[in-house]
Amino acid sequence: MKPILFIDQDGTLIEEVPVTWQIDEWSKLKFMKGALNNLSKIVQERDFELVLVSNQDGLGRPQFPEEPFMSIHQHILDTFSSVGVNFSGVHIDKSLPEENKPTRKPGTAMLGQYTLGTYDLANSYVIGDRVTDMQLAQNLGCKGLFLNTGTGFSELGDELAWMEKSEAICIVSSWEDIYRILTEKQERIAEVSRVTKETDISVKLNLDGAASGGIDTGIGFFDHMLDQISRHGQVGLSLICKGDLHIDEHHSIEDCALALGAAFKKALGDKRGIERYGFALPMDDCTAQVLIDFGGRPSFIWEAEFKREMVGQMPTEMFSHFFKSFSDAASCNLVVKATGENEHHKIEAIFKAFAKAIKMAKSYSGDANTLPSTKGML
Repeated sequence: MKPILFIDQDGTLIEEVPVTWQIDEWSKLKFMKGALNNLSKIVQERDFELVLVSNQDGLGRPQFPEEPFMSIHQHILDTFSSVGVNFSGVHIDKSLPEENKPTRKPGTAMLGQYTLGTYDLANSYVIGDRVTDMQLAQNLGCKGLFLNTGTGFSELGDELAWMEKSEAICIVSSWEDIYRILTEKQERIAEVSRVTKETDISVKLNLDGAASGGIDTGIGFFDHMLDQISRHGQVGLSLICKGDLHIDEHHSIEDCALALGAAFKKALGDKRGIERYGFALPMDDCTAQVLIDFGGRPSFIWEAEFKREMVGQMPTEMFSHFFKSFSDAASCNLVVKATGENEHHKIEAIFKAFAKAIKMAKSYSGDANTLPSTKGML
């Protein structure tokens, strides 16, 4: 799902007009410093859909005729289009504040098409210079970028404290700040809970750092293998599983794989900038090869045989099932091959190679904003 930038016009794309607050004369038009250049760079480096949302008090009434406003407004759109910035939607509310219409910001009535589950609103932003813009972000379930240029800022009072305390709102002073925030590397973390009648699992994953909580599945050898993923994949991993081990190990191992795969899928996000692919290694008498592609499609190939029924407390038949379940939940291609005589070495080599493949695939390439696909999405 694609994220959106909902952008206010007056005070954000163009300078706010003092006293009248209306762009009804060409002489009043002045573009915000840095808006054209920085929004153009954002479009080139990130895959946001752009939507313009504006309150124009009383537009179309005698005191604020539609012309020349519409001519000036179209010129604004054409100017941004000339630098590659195109708005897929333009929504202008013409009501007066006292009418309190649901279409007026921060109301969302005229933005219903974006709330149907087809857009990534959690990673979308509202960019504006008014409290109502930040309230709109809150109402849509988006983040907010409050452009503080000084105009109208004295009216905030307690609202400023509200915005400063909100984790979803960032107060910025320039379009350079907006560019930096929207193009910097995002935290790649995920928390996944999976609760069934058979298991209760909590996973915390940080692709670029540490995760506290440890690994405890109740199956000692399985814990040791999951620790290989964390250490050799250089990911922060906490995984706690309370399963029906009095029945057998199957449910715990399978559900841990599904929860872990879901966490990787969530933490990778849109996968922008990652290498995407990733490993072969020897371990004493064994060799293991694990190939991975976080390409958005599950596929699994397993070429490894075990002569023992158990390694530690873990049935060898569950090794392939673990990786198949991970592939399904993470939506990745996974090919696992291993040879050797010592069964402990063989499966440990597989988990280490798996971890190394993850480390390669999750790593950022030279351009952290490029999607590793010609399709335009993964």
